[in-house]
Amino acid sequence: MRVLLVQPRFPVPTKSLNHRDYLPVGLLRLAAMHQSRGDDIALSLGDLRTDFPADEIYVTSLFTYWADHVRDAVAFYREQMPNARITVGGIYASLQPGHCRKHTGCDAVYEGIHHEAERHKPDYSLVDTSFQIVHASRGCIRKCNFCGTYQIEPDFEPKKSIAEEIARNHLVFYDNNLLANPHIRGILGELAQARVNKRVVTSESQSGFDGRVLLDEPELATLLKAARFRNVRIAWDGGLREAASVQKQIDLLVGAGFSRKEIQVFMLYNHRLPPSVLFQKVEQCFEWGVQVADCRYRPLDLYRDGYLPYRKSQGPGEYFVYDGWTDDDVRGLRRTVRANNICGVAPVSWTPDDGECKLP
Repeated sequence: MRVLLVQPRFPVPTKSLNHRDYLPVGLLRLAAMHQSRGDDIALSLGDLRTDFPADEIYVTSLFTYWADHVRDAVAFYREQMPNARITVGGIYASLQPGHCRKHTGCDAVYEGIHHEAERHKPDYSLVDTSFQIVHASRGCIRKCNFCGTYQIEPDFEPKKSIAEEIARNHLVFYDNNLLANPHIRGILGELAQARVNKRVVTSESQSGFDGRVLLDEPELATLLKAARFRNVRIAWDGGLREAASVQKQIDLLVGAGFSRKEIQVFMLYNHRLPPSVLFQKVEQCFEWGVQVADCRYRPLDLYRDGYLPYRKSQGPGEYFVYDGWTDDDVRGLRRTVRANNICGVAPVSWTPDDGECKLP
């Protein structure tokens, strides 16, 4: 069989095609699986290729609001290879399988984790990266109302060890809740001792650390530092009443040796909390001397996102704005976060005409 693996042309910067936040590790596992069967494979990352006559085409998907990019990839290969069977998998396909099948016109939708492919190590020879993707667990112990993880990976499945998987000097964990793994102490110990080509291994987590677990087991902060984690994130999902808890989490990380500037507090905005609360949360992070990792909320059944970040304003209906928020609030919050992270300016107030780092 000839199998073509496709990441559609998602709207990410060219430099991010092999970035830790976008690397399609699922396709790399599928590549290894098919190669073990003796199949010929080719990988298309963010571009369209026609020089590989495929029998089977697997198209991955990410956010539901990038559905049109998946549709465009399916249409392109359908025209180029009308006899090939096209299957779409990934996040959008798993969260909205009915819409995916109808919208893209694919032959099949694969929902959830491909468990056979999961048993294969990703084929990193197909991509130019200096890092390795690792899962120490699948699923999550939480069921947050804004997250679709529990729909895609309904069971929390932790590993006891990852020592045999470590093959590169920098690891990026794709776990949804790394610290919730009951074997996390042993895994962090493995990382602290790990060497590849006689050099130490460093790590980071794509998702934020669960601060509730960190508070229950404060020694994990020291173990994370010993394991050489970088760019640590903790989540602040709730309102101002959680400020004391978040500060304790930050203090634990600082006490373990992390600098405040390498600590990020993850915040969801354009969601249930009103804008005034989000601005106060950013101001609190400024006082703590930590960075903010902000994420604009979009519903899981939103299939297009018309937000244009470089516009000064957009009108109603051009993109999703949560009830109680406005376009000015969305852009002002984003500007305030940049002022905190880049310029060290206190986010006291803002107006839509303020430039970057020129808040009053």
